[in-house]
Amino acid sequence: MLDRSAQLSTRYVRTHEAARLLGISPRTLEKYRCHGSGPTFRKLGGRVVYAIGDLEAWADQAACNSTSDPRYVEARAAGHAQR
Repeated sequence: MLDRSAQLSTRYVRTHEAARLLGISPRTLEKYRCHGSGPTFRKLGGRVVYAIGDLEAWADQAACNSTSDPRYVEARAAGHAQR
């Protein structure tokens, strides 16, 4: 578990800022959140927030070397899930 000082130094951003950092629309990020295919989020006092580290980790999971990379097929399928 993270120590208390690490938890306090974590920077959180709201949906619009998270979407801007990822290069996707806020609506797409909201859909990913509903379908469970997006980055980990937290609900703090009625507001949805994302830790910067969680956004980076989620984006890193989609990293591929080529279109023949098996992870590419998975990442592409996740982006088209439950439309």
